[in-house]
Amino acid sequence: MRNYLTIVLCSLLVLVFCQCGTVKPISQQENDGWINMFNGKDIKDWTTKIHHYEVGDNYGDTFRVEDSIIKVRYDKYEGDFNESYGHLYYNTPYSYYHLVIEYRFVGELHPGAPSYTIKNSGVMFHSQDPKTVLKEQDWPISVEMQFLAGLEEGKSRPTGNMCSPGTDVVYKGKIDPRHCINSTSKTYFGDQWVRAEAIVLGDSLVTHIINGEKVLEYAKPQIGGGVANRYDPAIKIDGKLLKEGFIALQSEGQPIDFRKVSLKNLKGCMDPKAKNYRDYYIEPDMVDCKY
Repeated sequence: MRNYLTIVLCSLLVLVFCQCGTVKPISQQENDGWINMFNGKDIKDWTTKIHHYEVGDNYGDTFRVEDSIIKVRYDKYEGDFNESYGHLYYNTPYSYYHLVIEYRFVGELHPGAPSYTIKNSGVMFHSQDPKTVLKEQDWPISVEMQFLAGLEEGKSRPTGNMCSPGTDVVYKGKIDPRHCINSTSKTYFGDQWVRAEAIVLGDSLVTHIINGEKVLEYAKPQIGGGVANRYDPAIKIDGKLLKEGFIALQSEGQPIDFRKVSLKNLKGCMDPKAKNYRDYYIEPDMVDCKY
């Protein structure tokens, strides 16, 4: 695990990966395992869940694709925001993976959205299935890589933080009681694109990377804590380690764009004799082996 992290972090300094002594951009590599979760055309591989609405109801066309970008917008909302927190879930759950997202904040906070959501969004992972999120449940039980942008010159507002709706994590050797843990990232202002990455290793280690720099690391994501409300009690089993789950882009009142959402699955067949063996897997899934 540590070897993979070391290789990735070194490679990110030049935004390329090394394979067999040859340096190639991700887009030029063949059979390297990267999955384009967003195809640049539509969100047919995704499912929406917005607070106050049923699963699959993309109220107000909140999540839309324009100009090869997933855009989060609120111009079709009727009235104030009304706590219509939303999430766009990729339909396939994962456990061990490397996630890459490029985002930028645009526009103004929608009227009625809480002030803390100004230039605030994120990506949820190890989330419960959207089909199990109740109509009036505000946040999915999940771990969030929080995205923030600067609001005032001279005041730090790091991005790539960790927030924990209905979950807990182990930080610096113990469960941290805070809902959000700040990263060590720089503060990014305006509408510039930011590259955010998360290396998620099941229920063990999670690493956040912003623009090529490691900014946060924690371990043992698990169900617990508060913030999530009106969930199905059968889902919230405090202390249960989160080994896998769904990945979801967030909407909470601030317009934001996502132009890249890619993932490299790190779990699979580790038998070199199998047809689908890959040397970058770090977690075995021998049931998946094909001969």
